[in-house]
Amino acid sequence: MLEPMKIGVLSDTHLTEVTPALERIIGEYFQEVDLLIHAGDMVGMAVYRFLSAFPLEAVQGNMDEFPLRGELPVKKTLTLGAFKIGLVHGWGSSLGLEERIRREFPEVDAVIYGHSHIPANHRKGDQLFFNPGSTSGYGRRPTIGYLNLNSQLTGEIIEF
Repeated sequence: MLEPMKIGVLSDTHLTEVTPALERIIGEYFQEVDLLIHAGDMVGMAVYRFLSAFPLEAVQGNMDEFPLRGELPVKKTLTLGAFKIGLVHGWGSSLGLEERIRREFPEVDAVIYGHSHIPANHRKGDQLFFNPGSTSGYGRRPTIGYLNLNSQLTGEIIEF
């Protein structure tokens, strides 16, 4: 029997320092998660240190400060339970973004990405594509997400 997991997913926080809004989001939505995943553009090392209080997996984004880029890989593959998950921020235009990142992870069950600030939670063939959107909003309502792992891998977008 596979042990269920609840994973908190965020991206595009775009913060140089920890703000009361980020503290509230983490406190309200992520206290009960087994793992926290950040799909890039944290921006500041202070945010990375704050999120590292949790079990954390993260990749760098194109807006991250130089010291943070030195800490984080551009992409990684995670094995969580029975599932392989690709994690990358993304690059370039939102148009065609999923096809570009799909080529980076041909053999995974899911791809978690950011960059576009557009939430996504859908399947293409056997792969789940999951973008939690932007925690800070930037012209849209702020969003985060959850991945639920049990006998299946499913995602959920939370808008606030």
